[in-house]
Amino acid sequence: LMTSPEQREPQEPGLLAHIGSVLAAFFGVQSNKARERDFTKGKPSTYIILGIVMTIVFILLIFGVVKLVLSLAGV
Repeated sequence: LMTSPEQREPQEPGLLAHIGSVLAAFFGVQSNKARERDFTKGKPSTYIILGIVMTIVFILLIFGVVKLVLSLAGV
């Protein structure tokens, strides 16, 4: 039996969709379709964990760039 798209189980977004949503949140841009998908099919814990991890990576990246620039400036 063939099932229509309305009858299928809603699938949770994949890892790339989660990462894309978190990156969009970092920049403050998100399509309405993606936002609805995140709120209806995604788990909040996944977005929270990815958000924390990506924030830590961002802070470490900025810290590394500042250290590099200061070392190149001779400070």
